[in-house]
Amino acid sequence: MKVVILAGGLGSRLAEETSVRPKPLVEIGGMPILWHIMNIYAHHGLNDFIICAGYKGYMIKEYFVNLVLHHSDITVDLGANSIQYHGGTRPNWRVTVVDTGMHSMTGGRIGRIRDHLIPGEPFCMTYGDGVGDIDIAAEVSFHRSHGLKATMCAVSPPGRYGATNIEGQYITSFVEKPKGDGQRINGGFFVLDPSVVDLIPGDDTIWEAGPLEWLAANNQLAAFKHDGFWQPMDTLRERTHLEELWNSGKAPWKLWA
Repeated sequence: MKVVILAGGLGSRLAEETSVRPKPLVEIGGMPILWHIMNIYAHHGLNDFIICAGYKGYMIKEYFVNLVLHHSDITVDLGANSIQYHGGTRPNWRVTVVDTGMHSMTGGRIGRIRDHLIPGEPFCMTYGDGVGDIDIAAEVSFHRSHGLKATMCAVSPPGRYGATNIEGQYITSFVEKPKGDGQRINGGFFVLDPSVVDLIPGDDTIWEAGPLEWLAANNQLAAFKHDGFWQPMDTLRERTHLEELWNSGKAPWKLWA
């Protein structure tokens, strides 16, 4: 099964980091968030990736070309013009990086990789800026069971601010960043039938608008409910939060050994 990752946006809300590199290469614990996302999928046996690049996409290509170099010791024999790699752990991944346009919208990027999909075979799709302890295998199984065109992971958004319990004029307790009001939102981890690409007319198509709305209106969009950890990385504050979780040794999305 293919895993499509949207990694071409400007990441303007994280400009402190994205002025020099694409958002999916912003690091958490010294490794790009893209690496974290791919490890979540690989933990569930999915290791054939299609990266939809755009803004500074050449840096994503260079990252994967040099991945073995970054994870190994090396001996460089200048006379023989050879490089020998020693040790290190190399992910068993197959990665296709596709230039899907500098200004393409989210739907447009999916449309650009149509020829890389397997006809009739569902594929996973996610964004290159969010992590969670999603049970990808269970979501794929759920998708295959219902027979609809699309499955969306529906999550409860994390609270941004602490809350208080008030009785009369007294504050009786504090609640640290409670969950939202019970509503669920798009958690960004999808399983899709390749026919959804037919809902994308061009580069300016926003996946979350026309295609997703059509799927919902025609009862072709199933919700895979996830009540565990989920966190996007839209701001420097959120990036710092993820970094702190990783450095604590208790990052909830680290499902792999």
